[in-house]
Formats: sequence, C-alpha cells, structure tokens
Amino acid sequence: MLRPAGLWPLCRRPWAARVSAENPGRREITSGVSPRGSTSLRALNIFDRDLKRKQKNWAARQPEPTKFDYLKEEVGSRIADRVYDIPRAFPLALDLGCGRGYIAQYLNKETIGKLFQVDIAENALKNSLETEIPTVSVLADEEFLPFRENTFDLVVSSLSLHWVNDLPRALEQIHYILKPDGVFIGAMFGGDTLYELRCSLQLAETEREGGFSPHISPFTAVNDLGHLLGRAGFNTLTVDTDEIQVNYPGMFELMEDLQGMGESNCSWNRKALLHRDTMLAAAAVYREMYRNEDGSVPATYQIYYMIGWKYHESQARPAERGSATVSFGELGKINNLMPQGKKSQ
Repeated sequence: MLRPAGLWPLCRRPWAARVSAENPGRREITSGVSPRGSTSLRALNIFDRDLKRKQKNWAARQPEPTKFDYLKEEVGSRIADRVYDIPRAFPLALDLGCGRGYIAQYLNKETIGKLFQVDIAENALKNSLETEIPTVSVLADEEFLPFRENTFDLVVSSLSLHWVNDLPRALEQIHYILKPDGVFIGAMFGGDTLYELRCSLQLAETEREGGFSPHISPFTAVNDLGHLLGRAGFNTLTVDTDEIQVNYPGMFELMEDLQGMGESNCSWNRKALLHRDTMLAAAAVYREMYRNEDGSVPATYQIYYMIGWKYHESQARPAERGSATVSFGELGKINNLMPQGKKSQ
C-alpha cells in the first residue's frame, strides 16, 4: 500500500519533423509536437489535449513536484521490472508520455543504450529526474509520433495513454516505430480507477442538484485492450491487471494530489464547477461509505499492464492447425502415453 504525499497509413507520417536516432548524447531536446487541437479524423474527440498539456505543465512547475510522484514512481518501477524480465539489452528505447522520467530512473545503461523521452509537457521534460542512460527529450504528442519506421528496440509507456483520443492509432504508431522483434511494455489506468470518488460525487450531485455530470474521465476496459493490441499488429500478447490502494485523510486531499499529478479531468463534457454544498456532501458520502478503521479513506487505482511484440521470423509460432498428435480426450491417459523411462523419473 502506498502512502499519499483510424488506421494510420504507413506511407504517410504526421506533419511534425521526424526525429533521427543518430548522434547519441547525454541530453538533447528537440520538438515534434502536433498542432494545437489536432486529433485523428476518425477518433472521437473525448479529451481536450491542450488542457491536458496545461495541467501537466502546471503540475511540473510546482515547488515540490516529488510530493505527488508516489503513484507514478511505483508504476514506473513495475514497468522497469518487466523490462528486466526480458533477457536482452535494448540499444535504442522510447519512453512515451514519460512525464518527469518515472521509468527511466529505474533503468540502467547495461540494459538501455540510449533513451528517447517523449511528452506533451515541456516543463516535465525540463524537470526530468536524473538517469545514467544517455537521454534525448522530445516534445511531441502521443497521437502524432515523429519517428521513422523500425526505429526502436523497445517502447515503454506508463500512465499516459488513457488521455489519448485515438488509442487504436496510438498503438498502431507504436507498432510502426518498433523494429521487428521489438517489444512494447505499457501501463494505463483501468475502468475501476477511483470508483470510490466517482460514486461519491454522483450520489452527492444527484441528491443536491437533481442529476450528475462526469467528473472522472472514461477508461478502457481490459477485455478491449488485447483486441486493440492485436489489431495494431502486435503478437505474443500479455495483458494483466493490478490494483494499488492509497489511503488519504479525506476526499479533498485526494483531489489535491490528483491535481498535483496532472491527472485532473480534461474531458470536453466535464462540468466546469461543482457547488460548495455538493463537494461537502460528496466528502461526507465518501467518508461514510469507504472509511477505514483509522479514519482515512481509500482510493483505488486499477492498472492495466500490457506487453506486445512486433513480428519477426525468429519468434516462436503456434503449430499448424491439425498437427497435434494427441487429442484432448486422451489427456486422462497421459501416464500411459509417456515413455516408461520418463514416468520413473
């Protein structure tokens, strides 16, 4: 438990300048940010990306940004653990939606040769955490990646893709920039994230104002994630879910931390203002329904972790249909089918 503190055509690329992976250095900064207000023509325009950029820039400018980094650092460390589980080195890697470098701080130069860090918030890039890996900072939108095909050996992303309007295209672009046999390892918030806060606000607003508006952004369902990865071209997929529960003194402290993380709602249909009486009622509902024995209130963050590989002929492939020599009906006789020497071992 933590403590609080549309198909993207491969023959075309976004208008933003393409970023080369040559000439490694300790830290370089370049820009490939998309036009303001841009979004895919096929995408539902759910999130205000300009507002999200401002929210993340504001959070990165705070006097003590590390006060609010506890959740992103925890998930970043878990992404790094998954990188270390793969017994190989990655000469060129990309951290998509890096923030202040929550994954990079847990990686080492023996595993990663050079790391590109991409984010829409320039202040997050300027105030990124120290790492021993040679790093290039790129100001760019996750929806408009300015990289060439078959560039990276590894792409990682932690708690960023849930703010993307066109998640299918974002995954397709990640697949596009990966080299064959390259791997994508990501994490994003799941549908049950902050269900306590969502329920409390809805009950209070319904009682005080006769109806409710969305105050928590929509999230992807876990059963859709594997399908989206497969449709983007990834194979050998792994999708798993985890929950992190953080205890806060009250609802207002939780909302303050969400703002400090840059995770305030940026949906276009959000309600601009909640009445003071509604907020007080929501805090009371939250405490009444979910209070812990020590008087604190819990907030649940559901995290989806995903791993997908870009196809290469050297990868193991499933056997051809109909090539099995034993049927499922004979599994009960497995001991009789095994050679005598193996049974005695």
